[in-house]
Amino acid sequence: MNDNYKHTSVLLNETITNLNIKPDGIYIDCTFGYGGHSKEILKNLGKNGKLYSIDKDPDAIQIANKLKYDSRFNILHGSFSNILKNFNKNYTQKKVNGILLDLGMSSMQIDNPNRGFSFLSDGPLDMRMNPNQGIPAYQWLKKTSAKKLYHILKKYGEERFAKKISLEILKYNKKTQITRTIELSDIIKKIIPYTKYNKHPARLTFQAIRIYINQEIYELKTALKTILNLLTHHGRLLVISFHSLEDRIVKNFMNKHSKLPYAPSGFPITEQQLKSLNKIQLKIFKKIFPSKIEMNINKRSRSAILRIAEKINTHGQEL
Repeated sequence: MNDNYKHTSVLLNETITNLNIKPDGIYIDCTFGYGGHSKEILKNLGKNGKLYSIDKDPDAIQIANKLKYDSRFNILHGSFSNILKNFNKNYTQKKVNGILLDLGMSSMQIDNPNRGFSFLSDGPLDMRMNPNQGIPAYQWLKKTSAKKLYHILKKYGEERFAKKISLEILKYNKKTQITRTIELSDIIKKIIPYTKYNKHPARLTFQAIRIYINQEIYELKTALKTILNLLTHHGRLLVISFHSLEDRIVKNFMNKHSKLPYAPSGFPITEQQLKSLNKIQLKIFKKIFPSKIEMNINKRSRSAILRIAEKINTHGQEL
């Protein structure tokens, strides 16, 4: 692993400010990555505070292990959805003061051609966050059907040329198996000219296949179901997303838990009874976008959205 990749954490100051860090609090960084957010959280914790960081990528774990000297820090290897399910049982009996999900990829993943995430450089078409689990993307592409591939490109990439791309990929794979990122990228560029796209034609296809290979949407939905049970009152949930599919899931989740249940007009139930049905509530804060300065410095931040919510009591009043 090359440890010299330059990585700039997106919305770093905004994240730390809105986590509202308590010196003796307990925090979870669900995606350690290159460690930018985790290191900044540690700077704001007191000697009795705790930070649990999670990552499934072995390269990220290697970097995180350099922080093991700090007794306040714990690195957990695995999928954040699985770890959060059993977090209280395995790590602490206490409720958590803040949880961060940065759903973006780190520079060491994107910029390392051997990981297979980049459509701009040549490397094995792998795309696994954990190269020791699952099958690489090129193996999946070889065995999948045109219908399945179309569904994945449409659902996870929102790619309007999904049918054309899926048919061409399978046609190419019958002659010569696609095993390299640049092969896949070139196939898509021939189908979709740059003139029809503001960005690289292969961007959405690579995104969709990566999301499917790593089960990223399942991970997110599963984690969100668990998170509210982990947070203490006034505990903060922060999510940084980078494409509309993830952002919609987060937005809908926060909206669902910030409003009273709906009852049709004339339905025999009082407002107080409605409130009693809503066992978990969130207070939502205004979403945050990167500043123009940050977007100019870090182009990868341009699509980022930070959503913030705070857990409050069941009647919608802060404790």
